[in-house]
Amino acid sequence: MSEHGSAESALATLPAAKPEVVLMDINLPGLNGIECVRQLKPLLPGTQFLMLTVYEDADHIFNALMVGATGYLLKQTPRHELLAALKQVHAGGSPMTSNIARKVVQSFQRHSQAADGDVELSPREAEVLELLARGYLYKEIAEALAISLPTVNTYIRRIYEKLHVRSRAQAVAKYAHIPLGEKHRPSSTRG
Repeated sequence: MSEHGSAESALATLPAAKPEVVLMDINLPGLNGIECVRQLKPLLPGTQFLMLTVYEDADHIFNALMVGATGYLLKQTPRHELLAALKQVHAGGSPMTSNIARKVVQSFQRHSQAADGDVELSPREAEVLELLARGYLYKEIAEALAISLPTVNTYIRRIYEKLHVRSRAQAVAKYAHIPLGEKHRPSSTRG
């Protein structure tokens, strides 16, 4: 068992430790917990990430779940419920505070009602998705489109929401008219 005061510390230590469960706060100094989970999940595919946070808005919830969090609890969760949730996530469950679970269910209900219609991506979202399909990293997309990394993350979140997917591969497969050619690196103009 270990404790880390920052995402950077967790990123430096956890891949070697290979924990089965990680309890992650979103509001960390420096890199936030969502970004930390996004970076750790590919390195620790068998690790379960349980978010413990004060944030109960849809953006934080879905961003955390999309990057690989298995559960989402609020910090006001009583200690005995938190311990039960840790056991539940270790046993293969996905614990969520009840009002968080309700938001997730409502979101799926809204999305399923709209799922029969055609998905409309904005021109910029389509550009981001095309670069994702070509294998660009988020940083490379930001450079290629001259936008910030947080803006890229916002576009990707919106794309995932509109397509009702949780990964790059699912997004590309679902929006199949994007050519899946070879990965082409963006040209960089450094001065």
